[in-house]
Amino acid sequence: MAYVDGFIVPVPKDSLKDYARISRKAGKVWREHGAIDYHECVADDVKVGKWTSFPRSVKLKKNETVVFSWITYKTRKHRDAVMKKVMNDPRLADMMKPGGVPFDTKRMIWGGFKSFIDL
Repeated sequence: MAYVDGFIVPVPKDSLKDYARISRKAGKVWREHGAIDYHECVADDVKVGKWTSFPRSVKLKKNETVVFSWITYKTRKHRDAVMKKVMNDPRLADMMKPGGVPFDTKRMIWGGFKSFIDL
């Protein structure tokens, strides 16, 4: 079964082009190092819920939108090997520095997930 890294990110609307530019670069690096696929999706039908929702999860501000992303790997072991290579790739060094991405990294949500149903 596949392994997936998932991300929810608050991105300022006026920074979406910058975010897309670095995401294309990052996606290329992830794929070159073995990720099966790489997806970035911008909110379209995402409402603020009464108690929980994507916007609430990242404390979305009025000038921001939610980006939902995921990267797929063969297994957790495969993900760990790919991630090690990605984190050491000099093409992403600028993104790893404070302020290297056009969003508030403190409000980003991410985690690794084991697939348990594949249809």
